[in-house]
Amino acid sequence: MERPNQMSGDDAFGEAETVPGPAQDQRQDKDGRDAHEAAEEVVLEPLADYPHIDLRTGGEPWDKRRAAGKRLREAVPHEAHAALDLPSDRPDPVDLIVGAHEGRQPRLVPLRVARMASSPFAFLRGAAHVMAWDLAHGPRSDINVVMNGDAHISNFGLFGTPQGDVVLDLNDFDEVTIGPWEWDLKRLVASIEVAAREDAVPAEARRQAVMAAVGGYQHTMLDLAPQGSLDVWQQATRADRLDVSGVRIDEASQAVVRKAVEKARKKNNQSLLARVGERRVDGGWRFREDAPILTGVDDETREAVITGLEHYAETLPRERRFMLSRYHVVDVAHRVVGVGSVGTRAYVALLCGNSDQDVLFLQVKEAVRPAHAPYLPGMPEPYASHEGERVIYGQRLLQGVGDPLLGWTTIEDRPFYVRQMKNMKGEIPVSCMTGQPLLYFSWAYGALLARAHARTGDAAAIAGYCGKDRHADLREALADWAHAYGDQNAADYEAFLAAIASGRLEAADDPCL
Repeated sequence: MERPNQMSGDDAFGEAETVPGPAQDQRQDKDGRDAHEAAEEVVLEPLADYPHIDLRTGGEPWDKRRAAGKRLREAVPHEAHAALDLPSDRPDPVDLIVGAHEGRQPRLVPLRVARMASSPFAFLRGAAHVMAWDLAHGPRSDINVVMNGDAHISNFGLFGTPQGDVVLDLNDFDEVTIGPWEWDLKRLVASIEVAAREDAVPAEARRQAVMAAVGGYQHTMLDLAPQGSLDVWQQATRADRLDVSGVRIDEASQAVVRKAVEKARKKNNQSLLARVGERRVDGGWRFREDAPILTGVDDETREAVITGLEHYAETLPRERRFMLSRYHVVDVAHRVVGVGSVGTRAYVALLCGNSDQDVLFLQVKEAVRPAHAPYLPGMPEPYASHEGERVIYGQRLLQGVGDPLLGWTTIEDRPFYVRQMKNMKGEIPVSCMTGQPLLYFSWAYGALLARAHARTGDAAAIAGYCGKDRHADLREALADWAHAYGDQNAADYEAFLAAIASGRLEAADDPCL
């Protein structure tokens, strides 16, 4: 992983790094407010829905907001993030997981349990509610963003753009909400630590990977801080041009990307039809049953889903609604997906257009309350009142290039969101992340996360809080935290397995289904 020679962020800004000591912490401005309160007022709010746009009043310049971020570091210094100091009243992690099963389909909960039990990393993926509690009881920078809420390394992936390019970005937004930027970054570094442990990566190499992720975030935020909002919003990372935020991709990582892109390009509506569809007696198409992953639905559910899709169309821009009107639904099935989402209601609809080879698959997925909801104010209205709209709005805000068919609906009084099932979607396999690729993709995912946060958060304030990217104190602190959380996740995983062994939790026989 090579970085080009360049001045560090602060040097490029022409400003020396000065972090006031304790005697300066009590400084007050001319109105009598302490410096911390004054700094908070300068930082931009991440709320991305303004009922009225004021184009007459200017905001605070980026360098002033960056200085405000530096002042916030006085109250919560980097080293405060190093320790995992969990309260003595921390809930039983198994209880938190059981609580997350409320409202899910009972017949599928044992499958979710089995998938989580397959490895410590799978457990971490499914235990978002556990980590949400832990993060909520730790230090906060007081700089909020529209956060992904579940930014582990398997929630970055490949997908196709309307122009046929394949891009790399965040790709799962079920937990999206407004909250501290560092919670997403901590979720990412914890997942790197846990996944690397499974691959028997030595401790020092794991630490370097975690520090690379934080470095990618820190460097990118420093780079974005002075840029115009339009410039930030127009950035996207094409998979065939994967030099991310000042780091050139190495040959080994490029080989991983090339293979993943080739596989992703083969994942389209036609290839999915060949895999999951079969001909009816009358010559039409229907889904091929593959229980418990892909199962048929009764007529009442089928009609409810189709009605829901008709209402979903109203959430699309007019020109895309016109395009969708050229299709009709020929079949609906229930499809189990992921680890954390197992048990929620998730349908897939097969639509045909000009011919039975002109097909479109839409995923219709139930949206549930995000894991961080008990600890944060949440999204503004109207997104807070419809979980499906929250997910889609968050995805549109955070992704550099989005699915043109994103929308939401309500089916049988439950909120759902809708997206394309296969638009060249792919993944960078975690199993390939060893050696140099582990360092590269850790850096890249940290950089992509920073870019997502900069779209709605205050990049200048976050850059000020993070400090110079040549200084390692933030990287060292989060590396300590990630190692500690890896130990905690291992202990929670053992408690989870013990709950299965004792009969407290029921696990399906085959977690790979």
